[in-house]
Amino acid sequence: MQTRPTPHITLPKLLDQVRDRIRVKHYSIRTEAQYVQWIRRFILFLDKRHPAEIGAVEVDAFLTHLAVEGNVSASTQNQALSALLFLYKEVLAVDLPWLGNVVRAKRPQRLPVVLTRSEVREVLVRMKGVYGLMANLLYGTGLRLMECVCLRVKDVDFERGEILVREGKGGKDRVTMLPSSVVVGLQAHLVQRRALFEDDKRIGKAEVFLPDATDRKYPNAATDWAWQYIFCAGSYSVDPRSGRERRHHIDEKLLQRAMKKAVQAAGIVKPATPHTLRHSFATHLLEAGYDIRTVQELLGHVDVSTMMIYTHVLNKGGRGVLSPLDQL
Repeated sequence: MQTRPTPHITLPKLLDQVRDRIRVKHYSIRTEAQYVQWIRRFILFLDKRHPAEIGAVEVDAFLTHLAVEGNVSASTQNQALSALLFLYKEVLAVDLPWLGNVVRAKRPQRLPVVLTRSEVREVLVRMKGVYGLMANLLYGTGLRLMECVCLRVKDVDFERGEILVREGKGGKDRVTMLPSSVVVGLQAHLVQRRALFEDDKRIGKAEVFLPDATDRKYPNAATDWAWQYIFCAGSYSVDPRSGRERRHHIDEKLLQRAMKKAVQAAGIVKPATPHTLRHSFATHLLEAGYDIRTVQELLGHVDVSTMMIYTHVLNKGGRGVLSPLDQL
């Protein structure tokens, strides 16, 4: 009896379906890239068998392979599982009760890296130009790295002293303060940014990426000054989704490198990154006596329990107890 050959999947076809479904769900392009690469790796791990043909054993084997042989972190392993959940539920529309029971890797509970006020000062004085302005905003507002990178002109209200964060983590909007100490520098930067925008407009390249269906609702918004990125790239690039060439926001890696150099130059041995400035913002506000709920809203955390990582500053735990050695 002749056995039928194992059907092989055409990778581009399935991955195109994944991309299409992700865009229907309005996921970010970064999520799209991560999900696609995890699904591709999963299919290759299955020797190109169709995912609909396998069960919990293969999924567990893949996740175990990542942890044991790939030596990935718990968060990376969970990201891979989220991609597989999306594949089965949203793309293949396959009801697999066992998939919801796959155990997620437990993420270790770690305290955030926090700089002291003097350390923050030493880092910020070593960051100049646009990177210095962005670093000051991160520490002065509690913005996430990509929230700062993606700021648009219309998001800053100088009169009210506010910054409106659009599409933050979880797709939620929020308002945070605009530090008075960055107003002059930010306004000067916007003057230069406006000049660059006018130059782009003269040569017909002032169009900017717009979220969701904004371009259909507001046909002229793409070339409107209000929608321009405050911190834009130094050159044009091709949008991977639309194929259109335009000026995008600045590459966040440039700020990360500038921060790393400043930390090293300051002689700080803590593994500080731009996100460390957000942790320092929250910690220093709590140390100053501000209510934890207020800080929660400024950070954009949905649940106050997320703020518990900062309770090490509330005179509890090791720092709030006098060592018996010091009592001798």
